[in-house]
Amino acid sequence: MLVAAQENVPIDPALVDLYKDLHRHPELGFQEHRTSGIVAERLRALGYEVTTGIGRTGVVGLLENGTGPTALLRADMDALPVKEDTGLDYASTATATDANGKTVPVDHACGHDLHTTCLLGAAEVLANDKTSWSGTLVLVFQPAEELGAGAQALVDDGLFDRFPKPDVVLGQHVAPLPAGKIAGHAGASYAGSDSLRIRIVGKGAHGSMPQSSVDPVVIAASTVLRLQTIISREIPSTSIAVLTVGSVHAGSAANVIPGEAELQLNIRSYDEATRQHILDSVERIVRGEAATSGAPEEPTITEIERFPVVVNDADALAKTLDAFAAWLGPDKIMDPGAGAGSEDVGILATSSGAKLSYWLLGGTDPSLFTTGDMNDPALLKVPSNHSPHYAPVIDPTLGIGVTALVTAARTWLPAG
Repeated sequence: MLVAAQENVPIDPALVDLYKDLHRHPELGFQEHRTSGIVAERLRALGYEVTTGIGRTGVVGLLENGTGPTALLRADMDALPVKEDTGLDYASTATATDANGKTVPVDHACGHDLHTTCLLGAAEVLANDKTSWSGTLVLVFQPAEELGAGAQALVDDGLFDRFPKPDVVLGQHVAPLPAGKIAGHAGASYAGSDSLRIRIVGKGAHGSMPQSSVDPVVIAASTVLRLQTIISREIPSTSIAVLTVGSVHAGSAANVIPGEAELQLNIRSYDEATRQHILDSVERIVRGEAATSGAPEEPTITEIERFPVVVNDADALAKTLDAFAAWLGPDKIMDPGAGAGSEDVGILATSSGAKLSYWLLGGTDPSLFTTGDMNDPALLKVPSNHSPHYAPVIDPTLGIGVTALVTAARTWLPAG
């Protein structure tokens, strides 16, 4: 039997088998049909009232146990279009068709398979011991977190009209921190993210006759350089923001000036005023560079995806982390500071009026670290989420993850 570290809570080896099975069979956002079927079947067997198909492929399990508050526990289920390169004997070789009709490799490179398994493990513990808590559990297995669309899809499909509104939203995300440690930051914890697609229209011509063209490659190049000045020259040094141009596409031959170019960029910010300033500046620069170059059409700017800032309620997070410290020991609890990664879990809290308590679950072999804190140089070397080399160590991560969710639920739904 596997045992959750620091706690005599046995974990059924079948839960390890489930994790490996989910890892072998990842599914892209809004395609989590197999995963949601497994989740629904297991919740029904435990006595939960189960609703499927919410937000397209989401699953909600409801369990009422006397009077008391309502806690929503959330796990995301989707995977990434990444080719796994971990060498594990349960590595994914799956492929899928993405939204553009392209066949892509699929990998649980962000650990959502672990999130799903942990919440199913916690669901079992809580269902089998109703004397340890009182109130209402709403377990949400969310689709399409990687698309930034899953949480909103649940809300739009009536999540908080069809089920009790929670007093608190609880959840966790596995991270490249030492397994056995838990990290949480109060306030703005994870950045808001805006991804944009920019289409620049020029006038094509033969490469030997540039005077007949309006070169979109030159416009794109000058736009990329100018965009970098938004952060370096327009945002106060006391604010934190990132602007990355991650994709530049134009043309297909060395001696042909193409008719258009495309940029894709991503913005990370922590407050609405900074975000809006950056978005306004992007539009000003993109349109200005095109106009200055004599472009025959105005460029188009299209939103690809958006994640709002994740804001942990300070009191709610402290309550949860205090319970973890009493269980694991205070030396196992860290403050990672505000992270530049993005999440859509906050939508579930803001849409319901609930407090959010969201934490990071260490999932990397502790022997790879020296100090094991946020200054450890190993943090820059170990594989991180979204890497083809990323996969959490099962023991003790799975045991800690299950027990963390159980501990949080019992903290917020105390027995009468």
